[in-house]
Amino acid sequence: MTIAHIIVTIAAALWVGFSAYSILTKAAFVVEPLQSYGVPQSWWPWLGLAKAAGALGLIVGLFVPFIGVAAAVGIILYFLGAIVTVLRARSYATVLYPVLYLIPAAAALILGALA
Repeated sequence: MTIAHIIVTIAAALWVGFSAYSILTKAAFVVEPLQSYGVPQSWWPWLGLAKAAGALGLIVGLFVPFIGVAAAVGIILYFLGAIVTVLRARSYATVLYPVLYLIPAAAALILGALA
């Protein structure tokens, strides 16, 4: 495990954790786009919990590597789904936002594999 892997993993976990907190507290900057994308409100708590579990899994993965791999893959799949949702809603101006969450998780996965 390298210093870069640790730093990137913690940063990714904090970033995804912030996203989880934002959806669970129904922050306006998250709720408004979700409504415009057509994501049912009943899904929001589950989406927030999935993000929170992924963020926690990244941290645990620093000590139990297979959990970190599973968490990173889950986060990557989650945000790939988010990208598809944004594109299907034709909100091309906001497609960058899920990409900004996907990249650190992918970097943590790659750095973990290289370590």
